[in-house]
Amino acid sequence: MKTGLLRLLAVLFLLAKPPLPLDAADTNPIQADVVYGHKDGLALTFDIVRPEKPNGAGLLWIQSGGWYSRWTDPKVWPTRGKLYLDKGYTLFIVRHGSAPKYTVPEAVEDVRRCVGVIRERAREFKIDPDRLGVFGSSAGGHLTLMLATTGKEGDPNAKEEALRAGSRVAAAVAICPPTDLRGWTTNPPEAIKKLPGLKPPLSFDASKEAACSPLLLVSGKTAPTLLIHGDKDELVPIAHSRNMLEALKKEKVDCRLVTVEGGGHSFSPKQNQEVVLPAMLQWFDQHLAEKR
Repeated sequence: MKTGLLRLLAVLFLLAKPPLPLDAADTNPIQADVVYGHKDGLALTFDIVRPEKPNGAGLLWIQSGGWYSRWTDPKVWPTRGKLYLDKGYTLFIVRHGSAPKYTVPEAVEDVRRCVGVIRERAREFKIDPDRLGVFGSSAGGHLTLMLATTGKEGDPNAKEEALRAGSRVAAAVAICPPTDLRGWTTNPPEAIKKLPGLKPPLSFDASKEAACSPLLLVSGKTAPTLLIHGDKDELVPIAHSRNMLEALKKEKVDCRLVTVEGGGHSFSPKQNQEVVLPAMLQWFDQHLAEKR
């Protein structure tokens, strides 16, 4: 009788926990909380969202607003990212060390590390490391431009995987991005002063402001960059993107500015559907297409 009971328990255990298929990572569209680094005992993570028909290119979607990087339930990404996924892009939902604990320069270091890890593990993620795009809005747009302007070549002899493959991206889309942070740590614009939550991420040494200002970092190696900005943005005026556009043109970088008429620091559903998303998809399709 005891033997029969043990067999019954074994069967129930197996039914409760069915074995995972060998290719579970391929059949599950979401791979959550992939660790790309650690600091202060905390893990730095990103989520992967896979399309049904991958085109081999990847998009880093930087989660940052005011340099605060919040966690979101990964279940929402297949819906929120549907247009990108339908095009075949593999999405990487990137989180950086967040304010109020960490400042802007530290966030920049984090997203650079993330690109390096994704490039180094590109075969595992089934993407082409040379077909990586990046996009973000506001602070996420700023970090996008930092990657576009300061991506580095890899060092194949480096011990850290984040350094072996480099941090270059092939295309960038920055939405309403701050492009010049000079003065923001000591005497920021009035619109920035009015938001107390922005003080912690901007509490870094003023001597680092220039190194965190993509406007000053443009070179001939900068990735093709699309800027999208509302002409009624009072928090980060469109002059930030206009000035960036001129700097990009001076270095003969492939670039474009899409002005959202009547748009503020965020856009209406209609503006997103009719202006923003079509421009983004066209830009990534143009610059991340598979080379033949």
